[in-house]
Amino acid sequence: MINVLVWNENRHEKKDEKVRSVYPDGIHGAIAGFLKNEEYKVNTATLDEPEHGLTDVVLKETDVLIWWGHLAHGEVEDSIVEKVKQRVLEGMGLIVLHSGHFSKIFKALMGTSCDLKWREADEKERIWIVDPSHPIAAGLGEYIELEREEMYGEHFDIPAPDELVMVSWFEGGEVFRSGCTYKRGKGKVFYFRPGHETYPTYYQKDIQQVIKNAVQWAKPADLPTPVYGNAKPLEKISVKREGVEK
Repeated sequence: MINVLVWNENRHEKKDEKVRSVYPDGIHGAIAGFLKNEEYKVNTATLDEPEHGLTDVVLKETDVLIWWGHLAHGEVEDSIVEKVKQRVLEGMGLIVLHSGHFSKIFKALMGTSCDLKWREADEKERIWIVDPSHPIAAGLGEYIELEREEMYGEHFDIPAPDELVMVSWFEGGEVFRSGCTYKRGKGKVFYFRPGHETYPTYYQKDIQQVIKNAVQWAKPADLPTPVYGNAKPLEKISVKREGVEK
């Protein structure tokens, strides 16, 4: 059983009737809804909960954290960001969606501005699968087509991905690295571009399949914890140095 936590700042849904009509249970509720049909234990958390719903106990029990944010990146407390970062380094998976590219946690893990071009023009997005052998692409065709989405365009100021799984093309002509994987410490990170709050993107089956696949890919592996610092030799060192014999 994989313990999944879907985190959403949940601000658009409170402020904007249009967003509320698309996601009456919140974006976090929509994502949790289709994940609950899988072999996952799914919980949700939002910005306005104590400690943003990301207490030490919750984080310790989380295998994969899914993150959506936009309006209120700056309201996420730095101490909470540091705790999430540490859990990723310890092995927790992190899936960052859409405007989460500007979240404190994604910036902290990338070490860059994570900035990009954007435009809201109700345009078509075609997400090309450029690594069809990758586990996150399992069960998909050559591309995913979204009738209407917000445009994100290059240059996307991120480190070169460890693996580039998907590239988007937009009706206005831009392209974008829309499915990127990274390893940080013992943890895995996947950035997935689509999911503007005014479009029903997270109800589309192919988008849901990507997120389901990403949860399986990002789940913690049973890896040994590296030992750092001064280390005693495993073998006898016989090298002679001036005035010293080891």
